[in-house]
Amino acid sequence: MLVGSTRAFSWVKPTFIQFAVFALLALGSNVLFSWLAAESGSIFNEQGLVSYLIWPMIILLSGIILARRASNQTLVFVPVVLWLVADTLSALLQSLVQFFGSYGWLPEWSYSFLPILFLVLFLWQTLALLWIFSRRLRIPWWERIIILVGAVALLTIWQRNVADQPIFKQIPVEPVLEEAALYEQPRLLQQALNSIDPSIDGKTDWYFMGVAGFSGQNVFRSEINKVRELFDVRFGTSGHSLSLINNTYSWMDEPIATKTSILRGLKKIGQQMNADEDVLFLTLSSHGNEDIVQLANPPIAMDNLDAAWLREALDASGIRWRVIVVSSCYSGSFIDELASPTTVVITASAADKASFGCTNTAEMTYFGQAFFAESLRGNTSFESAFKDARIRVNERESAMGFEPSEPQMVIGSLMETALPAFEQVLFDKARPSVASLTNNTASTTVNALPETTANLSVGEVDAAAE
Repeated sequence: MLVGSTRAFSWVKPTFIQFAVFALLALGSNVLFSWLAAESGSIFNEQGLVSYLIWPMIILLSGIILARRASNQTLVFVPVVLWLVADTLSALLQSLVQFFGSYGWLPEWSYSFLPILFLVLFLWQTLALLWIFSRRLRIPWWERIIILVGAVALLTIWQRNVADQPIFKQIPVEPVLEEAALYEQPRLLQQALNSIDPSIDGKTDWYFMGVAGFSGQNVFRSEINKVRELFDVRFGTSGHSLSLINNTYSWMDEPIATKTSILRGLKKIGQQMNADEDVLFLTLSSHGNEDIVQLANPPIAMDNLDAAWLREALDASGIRWRVIVVSSCYSGSFIDELASPTTVVITASAADKASFGCTNTAEMTYFGQAFFAESLRGNTSFESAFKDARIRVNERESAMGFEPSEPQMVIGSLMETALPAFEQVLFDKARPSVASLTNNTASTTVNALPETTANLSVGEVDAAAE
């Protein structure tokens, strides 16, 4: 049947017993696949069973109609038996692939290819059945077109229903805000703000702020926490860092990310910083759209974070020197609003491109992994780290068959002059001092910066840039 041969008719001698046996085999193989593909905590869904049975019943009904039309009762079970056998093979193949995938035995690129393959196999078995029937019964061409269009329409409706109602389904649990969390959140935010120390005059201090916007997937919380740990431990921002996290399971542990908490965080950092000497590293990780980074943490209703509002909040905080990383889809759309002479803007994608890696099983997004976890550890400038990360992301996306996200980086004119000195302070903290390499009993900390624009006044920096 799958190769379009009408010999399939002569090889099938259908009876009701055969129909019943093959129906049970097809049902069992699809139940197996649904069970293997189900997320943890899923339960048996009777509606999913009914949804699956709709299509073979339609094919059985078609067999009855065709048998009466051809005055040949032996045709009644032929189409449904052929389809059930093909569907059984397809479901068993999917089950095998799902089993391999659960143990991590499949290459990464296959995860983007396999869903398309299985959809093609399903369409193939159905269209092949229609093809051999139309040939065997010599159905006119115009009638074949009508049957084909009708079949495609039914398949589309059926597939959507099956996707919404799988045989094993995870029952969604509406988030509930505990009373304790309602009162704990103000304390957590105030405690986090109080832990931000003032800068030391005469030297450059880096401050870190991270925002995980979307609560429904742990990858955003994980990414921000890992980046904060990198900056606190490796780059010395401990006491100068703040993270705001939207996550279903962190209400009692971390302050949530809302426009209110983000604004308060920026203002507090602005108060503790020296506007001429210090730098803020701000990173956002979430789902996104054009000019939007999503803020979502049910059951609280939140406004999304838009680029214009963020620029206003940054300006109102008094923070002058900024390095901003936006990790979300379409994050390049933030560049125009956030760009300024004293700002570096890095985005995970171009303004019209999606970024990837937002899965429940990932610890960081594709861009976050490439830029923070890999490139920043082996480079001593943001620009070189970005170029390295862009290559890594492109290679990974190409291997997965995704459209390139095209990460972006824009450096303001004044920041271009000041950034090397700022970076020297940041990256020098990640390297052991010369004294510690030569003498285990002594350690020297060099606080004085070289005579660079990082130590100049605002007017001197402007003059140097000119």
